[in-house]
Amino acid sequence: MSGALRFAVLGPVRAWLDEVELDLGTPQQRAILGILLLRAGTPATIDQLITAVWGPAAPRAAVGVVRSYVSRLRRVLPEDVISSVGGGYSLRAADLDLTEFTRHTHAARGAEPRVAARELRAALELWRGVPLAGVNGDYAEFERTRLGQVRLAAVEDLAAADIELGREVEAAAALAEVIAEQPLRERPRELLMLAHYRAGRQADALAVFAEIQRLLAEELGLDPGPGLRDMQRRILAADPALGERPGPSQLPPDLPDFVGRADELAWVLTTLDRVPVVGIEGLAGIGKTAFAVHVGHAVAGRFPDGQLFVDLAVTPDPLAAVLAAVGVGDLPAPAERAALWRARTAGRRLLVVLDGARDADQVAELVPAAGSAVLVTARRLLYGLPYARWRTLTGLGLEDSVALLERLVGERVRREPEVARELATGSAGLPQVLAAVGARIASRPEWTLAAARDRLGHLPPSAPVQRPECGAIQGPYESALAELSPAQARAFRLLAVADGPDIALPAAAAVLDLPVPATAALLESLVDVHLVELTGVDRYAFLGPVRSFARGRAHLDDGPQAVQAALTRLVRFYSGVATTALG
Repeated sequence: MSGALRFAVLGPVRAWLDEVELDLGTPQQRAILGILLLRAGTPATIDQLITAVWGPAAPRAAVGVVRSYVSRLRRVLPEDVISSVGGGYSLRAADLDLTEFTRHTHAARGAEPRVAARELRAALELWRGVPLAGVNGDYAEFERTRLGQVRLAAVEDLAAADIELGREVEAAAALAEVIAEQPLRERPRELLMLAHYRAGRQADALAVFAEIQRLLAEELGLDPGPGLRDMQRRILAADPALGERPGPSQLPPDLPDFVGRADELAWVLTTLDRVPVVGIEGLAGIGKTAFAVHVGHAVAGRFPDGQLFVDLAVTPDPLAAVLAAVGVGDLPAPAERAALWRARTAGRRLLVVLDGARDADQVAELVPAAGSAVLVTARRLLYGLPYARWRTLTGLGLEDSVALLERLVGERVRREPEVARELATGSAGLPQVLAAVGARIASRPEWTLAAARDRLGHLPPSAPVQRPECGAIQGPYESALAELSPAQARAFRLLAVADGPDIALPAAAAVLDLPVPATAALLESLVDVHLVELTGVDRYAFLGPVRSFARGRAHLDDGPQAVQAALTRLVRFYSGVATTALG
C-alpha cells in the first residue's frame, strides 16, 4: 500500500492519495469500508458486515451485495489493501487517523501536564467533524456515539492539563463548548469550576455549580455527583491546595561552596519588593550568575508560580523560551509574542532570571506582567530600563575569600592562615580565581599552601605549558576582550604593562599616544565593563588577575616592540613631569 494513502474515520469517511479524494460509492459501500477500518486489520465475516450495515432489514441478496461492494472498493483502493480471510475480509490500513489519535491519547496518560497537553492537542487536531459521516446503520451510529465520547474525554483531559499549566482561559473556552454539547455531563463542569477559581473568579466558579445543580434537578431529579460537590466545598473553604499549580523551576543548582555577598543579598531581597527589575552588573567572571542563582533559590518561596532561568548568551529566541516555560505550545507571530507573554503571566508570581543581557531592549520584551520580578545579570549597566535598580558586584572581601579557600582546600588553610591570606589577596577576591586556585591546591594534597603560592604565579603566554586552571581564570576575560572595539582592546592591553597601583589620565594618554579626551573616553568605556576600576578622579587601576591577563595579551597581540614603545612614552612623560616640578 502506498505510504501516502491515508484513511480517515474521525471525520467524513474517505481515503485520499496526494490530496485527491477517491470515489467510495454509496453509503452502504462506505459503511463496509468504515467497518473494516474500525476493526483495524481484524477480519470481519460477511454475516458481521451484513448485520452492521443493515441489521434485521438486510435484503435477501445481501451476501452478493457485500461482495459487490468489496469488489468496487478494491478497484479504487491500492492493491492488496482489502484481503479475503476465512470467508470474510480484512483491511490493512497502516495510516489511520483513529490509530494516531489513540497513540497520542495513550501517550498522554500519566504524563506530566506539558507532555500531556502536547499529545492531546495532536490527537484532537486529527478530528475533522462527525465520525463515520455519511455511513448508515446501527453499527455506525453506535461507533459515532462511542467515538464522540472518546473525543469529549480527550477535550476534558486537555483542559485539565491546561489548567495545571496556567492556561485557564483556553481551558474554560474548550470546556464551554463541551458543556454546550453535553449540558448534563459533570466532569467539564467540575473542571470549569477549577479553571475559574484558578483565574481568581470564585463567584463564576460557584455559579457553574449552581447551574448544573438546577439542571440535574429539573431534568433528572438528581443531585450533583461527589466530584462536583467536593469541588464546591473546597472552593467555599478556599482550600489552599486547590489554588496550587506546579510552577516551573529552571534555576540551576545553588553552589554548595557559595560564601559571602551578605550585603548584596540583603539589598536585592529588599529591592525586589519595590521594583520589578533588579540588575546585577560586574566584571566577567565576578560571580554574577552564581549570585543570581543563589538569590533565586533564596526567594523561590515568594514566587510560587515558578522560577525561570534564561541564558541569553546561548538562547536563540528568549521570548519563545519563556513562553514555552509557561505552557505556550503554538507560538504566534514574533510581533505578537511579547503581548502574549505579558498576558500569560498576568496574575502570576514568577521570578525570571535573565543571565548575560547585552542591552535594554533584550530585557524589556522579557519583563512579565505586574506581580512578577526579573533579575538581570550583565557586564555593564543597561540604560533604558527606568523601572530597574542596579547593583555592582565586586570581589569578595578578604575574610570571605579565605572562607571560600577553606571550603575548597580544608585544614591547610587553618594551618597556614597567613599564606592563605596572601593567596586570597592575590586573587583580588575574584571567585573564579579563588575557585581555580582552590581546586588546584585540593588536587595536590602533598603541597603546603606556601608551596602552592610559589608554584601558582602567572605564566607568560610564551611558556611551553599553560596550567589547566589558567583557562578557567582567563576564559571570562577572553570573552570580555572579544567584545571590545580594536581601540578599546589596545588601551586595555597596553595600559596593563605599566607598574604601579594605578595610573593617572595624562600618563595613560602618554602610554596610548593619544590626546587626553580620547584616552578618557576609552578608559571610561573600560570602567563601564569593569575591566578597569576608578580609584579617584581621573585615576584608574587594574585588579591583579586582570592586569596579568591584559599584560600577557599585550606581549602576544601587540608585540614586544609596541610594549616597549608604550613604556618608553610613559617614562618620558614622567621625566617631563619631574623636570617641570624641579624647574
